[in-house]
Amino acid sequence: MNDSPPDTALNDKRLQLIAESYLRLTGRRLINPLHFDPLAMWNASHAIVAHGTEEDPVFFYGNKLALQLFELSFEDFVRLPSRLSAEAPERQARIELMEKVTRQGFVDNYCGERISSSGRRFMIQNGTVWNIIDAAGVYHGQAASFIAQK
Repeated sequence: MNDSPPDTALNDKRLQLIAESYLRLTGRRLINPLHFDPLAMWNASHAIVAHGTEEDPVFFYGNKLALQLFELSFEDFVRLPSRLSAEAPERQARIELMEKVTRQGFVDNYCGERISSSGRRFMIQNGTVWNIIDAAGVYHGQAASFIAQK
């Protein structure tokens, strides 16, 4: 996989909203720089993913680590319905998590199993899942940040 992000991974206006929503909801910074830097988000030491508001939400962002874990190119990842990041037996638990995030704003310390495009399973640990909302409270999707054990 190429370590350089595609332009679409750096120029999506929703990326800053991901970081702003995380700070607004959790009181913590998603990435270290004081000012938003899409390259720092791309190279973060933890996976960052986000999906939109479609009826069957599709990922619109995955950073370099997330793409490595899911074994997908950026172009393939942003066509993936987020529900398919979990195997069928795990999808109900994922649905319940997303509903809880919708109600509460965010959930910390999430753990769960996910599957890569090759069928390799990995465990999400220390995950935070949050609603992507703008300053006016408009909902734009959900995002997650996590570390993974292969």
